[in-house]
Amino acid sequence: MNRNEFNYMTFKSVSYAMKVETALKKYDFSYKIIPVPRSISSSCGLCIRFYKKDMEKLITIINNNNLQYENIYTDC
Repeated sequence: MNRNEFNYMTFKSVSYAMKVETALKKYDFSYKIIPVPRSISSSCGLCIRFYKKDMEKLITIINNNNLQYENIYTDC
């Protein structure tokens, strides 16, 4: 597993991350909920780590389910 093959999606709160995770469970989507890496933020929180190749699919799922995210980090 190469770190460079992943992007990280952050959220304003843990509850937003959990709502996105609930939606993703309905789809064939590979992801992992992890603590926000220190290279992104020193604060506590959760983010979604996903394959870079799946970014468009993830954003479509989020938009279709009226969900929100804070940012997507591509180089961590």
